[in-house]
Amino acid sequence: MPPIQAYAPRQPLVLIPGLLCDALLWANQIEALGASADCWVADHSRSNTVAAIARDVLQNCPFERFSLAGLSMGGYIALEIQRLAPQRVQRLALLDTNARPDSPEQTERRNAFIELAERGRFVGVTDALLPLLLHRSLQNHPGLVAIIKSMARNTGRENFVRQEQAIISRRDSRPLLGAIDCPTLVLCGAQDLLTPPALHEEMAAAIPGARLHVVSDCGHLSTLERPEEVTAALEHWLEQEHRPA
Repeated sequence: MPPIQAYAPRQPLVLIPGLLCDALLWANQIEALGASADCWVADHSRSNTVAAIARDVLQNCPFERFSLAGLSMGGYIALEIQRLAPQRVQRLALLDTNARPDSPEQTERRNAFIELAERGRFVGVTDALLPLLLHRSLQNHPGLVAIIKSMARNTGRENFVRQEQAIISRRDSRPLLGAIDCPTLVLCGAQDLLTPPALHEEMAAAIPGARLHVVSDCGHLSTLERPEEVTAALEHWLEQEHRPA
């Protein structure tokens, strides 16, 4: 009779997508991590402030304590969750994101996108964003472009407007970084035009013990552009001893 094997329970993992993104952003990671992580993708489209979205996520999350990963807008929300309920966050992963508030130029661009969407040209928003989202070698990749446009359609105009309003009003999270005391991964594409590596170096330097991982030949949507490398980084992160309850 073969020996009875002991199986470790799957770790609770909360994934927060970025602007105009949904669970498809994390599809590769959900599949690859399925044996070790119980993944739940948060809905970040129902409120128009980052604080309110963070409270939505905490209220609806099926786990009491969890590892938390957010990409882009998802990173803004993850930092707010860390601010509101640090005792629930076992590990933190900040992907292609930024701890700083919007600059006046960024806010101006977001308001222009909101105006474009409200004038009935929502499809044009995605087309305008594509050169900023993907590495130049992937901007005509039919599969990636199709996923991005599908996520945008799934999000819809009204949710997009709420998301942009939330991003514009987000607070400066840099004062929070030094107090983060759980294993933290800071990851970005080397050619991320929206949140460049320097912003991630700033976060990693301010968070005690944070690990910085820069993905070569990669733009803003690292989970889609370089799924194997991002998944490997997340696997290593999930193996780190988390903060005790």
